[in-house]
Amino acid sequence: MRIKTYTPKPADIEREWYVVDAKDQTLGRLATQIAVLLRGKHKPIFSPHMDVGDFVIVINADKIRVTGNKMETKFYYRHSGYPGGLRAIALRDQLQRFPDRVIRSAVRGMLPKNSLGRKQLKKLKVYTTATHPHEAQRPKTYEL
Repeated sequence: MRIKTYTPKPADIEREWYVVDAKDQTLGRLATQIAVLLRGKHKPIFSPHMDVGDFVIVINADKIRVTGNKMETKFYYRHSGYPGGLRAIALRDQLQRFPDRVIRSAVRGMLPKNSLGRKQLKKLKVYTTATHPHEAQRPKTYEL
């Protein structure tokens, strides 16, 4: 008896759209659930080398929570490429200016670091308000 390895075909992949409300959710726990949806690990046809995941819409991104004193001690770094070009911004300031980048950065760290991860990250849509322009896709509400 031979057991064959199953590999999903592109025709087998059905993508859903989910809406996740980030209001009063802990950042890391929220990001892990979003990463699972983007990768497709919640599906029985999951394959680590293929993109079988779903689209995720995050609303109320500016109302997330973090535990401890991360608002003051967690920093986001970027470098201009020039000597002395390292810039750091605290989580509190990042949430005020670009709250969508906080969630996107947390989810990006949980996805594969290759072209597949970049492709999966494009299916993440983050909005700071409770409205989004994706009603035509009839997204389902995803409870965390």
